[in-house]
Amino acid sequence: MNKKLLSVVLLLFVVVGVAFSAGASEKATQTDKITVAVVMPSPLGDRSFVDSAAKGVERANAELPVQVDIIETQGVHEHETAMRSAINRGYDLILGVGLDTQMMLDLANENPDQTFGSPSELYADNLPDNLASLLINVNKSSFLAGIAAGMLTETNKVAAVCGGDAPGLNQFFYGFKQGVLEVNPDAEVFVNYLGFDFSNPTLGKESAIALYDEGCDIIYQVAGLSGEGVLAAAAERGLYAIGVDNVQDSFYPGNIITSVIKRVDNSTYDLINEYVNGTYKGGFRSLDLEDGATGLSWDVGATDFADNGPASMTAKLPEVQKTIADYRARILSGDYEVYDALTMDLWDSLK
Repeated sequence: MNKKLLSVVLLLFVVVGVAFSAGASEKATQTDKITVAVVMPSPLGDRSFVDSAAKGVERANAELPVQVDIIETQGVHEHETAMRSAINRGYDLILGVGLDTQMMLDLANENPDQTFGSPSELYADNLPDNLASLLINVNKSSFLAGIAAGMLTETNKVAAVCGGDAPGLNQFFYGFKQGVLEVNPDAEVFVNYLGFDFSNPTLGKESAIALYDEGCDIIYQVAGLSGEGVLAAAAERGLYAIGVDNVQDSFYPGNIITSVIKRVDNSTYDLINEYVNGTYKGGFRSLDLEDGATGLSWDVGATDFADNGPASMTAKLPEVQKTIADYRARILSGDYEVYDALTMDLWDSLK
């Protein structure tokens, strides 16, 4: 190769090298957002827990310099695979929504350089530094819903359908049961557990129908997408239910008395925002009734039951709501204690 040709070739290498560097720099700029994966316990569309978390994702993508991807699963058998896939894809932050505590702990310990979080409760004595859990305490708001059920039941039999028998779900149930018995000590409170199947409305409906057949007239659903079957059963039987997580009162107006709101949208957004701001820390944090993280649908203006429920029940709502307001004030002042399934042994009065 002569010197002139060699000079041309070298020049081409320099030009290509500069162009490649510029392209790589541009690509880095295009992907300069923080990346977050949010692994869901079941598909979108439950109009409850999962969809609430998805709202937090939507808000984060709109307001923060992040790219947040939702990874849907079809149930427990896919959770670990989805989490490991997110790890392999190199996300900066990986959130598992309502996933198994031991699995989250194992993954965090196996991958100490990866940051994990849960916008819902994890049940462990300690968490590694790379794993955060943002717990929303729902026992107090469930207690308030129990007051409504205890005062409005006409059969003195009410129930809950829970996705599984675990402390976080029993936070809902036993708070509810305490509220019922506080205002109606003669009432019976039943519970059916669904074996952690949160994506089976047919199962939820069958469970609710069995309870209605036993004489229950109000059922509190704490079962994700499976809980939609509970609400449908209430409408089909001309009876009543209490929704969960989101405002579900309008699903079957006149059959859904109220809903216990659990603001998983806020907790999901908060964890992402903390990571962006550099304030993210592993360990436990909790939000409660006093933080506005939970409450009743009536607190945000839902009037579907008042507008469409039977006159015999709606006539009682002013007294019910006054009683709830009185107990809320006592709870917030520390004058009244609600059972906490996460930290307390089961009270004899709730057995």
